[in-house]
Amino acid sequence: MKARIFAAASAAATMAVSGCASRSNDIPASYVSPIPYQALTCEQLTAEAQAISQRAAIATGAQNKRAMDDAAAMAIGLVVFWPALFLMRGDGAQAAELGRLKGEMNTIMQVNMEKGCGIQLQTAPAEA
Repeated sequence: MKARIFAAASAAATMAVSGCASRSNDIPASYVSPIPYQALTCEQLTAEAQAISQRAAIATGAQNKRAMDDAAAMAIGLVVFWPALFLMRGDGAQAAELGRLKGEMNTIMQVNMEKGCGIQLQTAPAEA
């Protein structure tokens, strides 16, 4: 009987750790080709950077909320009610979108430097 309880608890813990959504800071930037951006003027590049930055900010907030929701489900599942572990969503299309947006921003900034456009992004304060 104890072996079954241990096996169930071990499986639940494994599922909890592997199924958690990542925080936005832990999602790497995807590769994005610079070719489409090289044909843009500095003004067009600036407009594109602003649009992508806004979409990335929204995606960052949504991903962090998803990570917090998964962390709460894990806490409830491990302490109170193990079926709550099935509420965890993990990373998915939202994380992939955030990685792509980060990659686009990296590429835009690379082309910005090559062209000497002088685009500067305001960075968010570091999380505590």
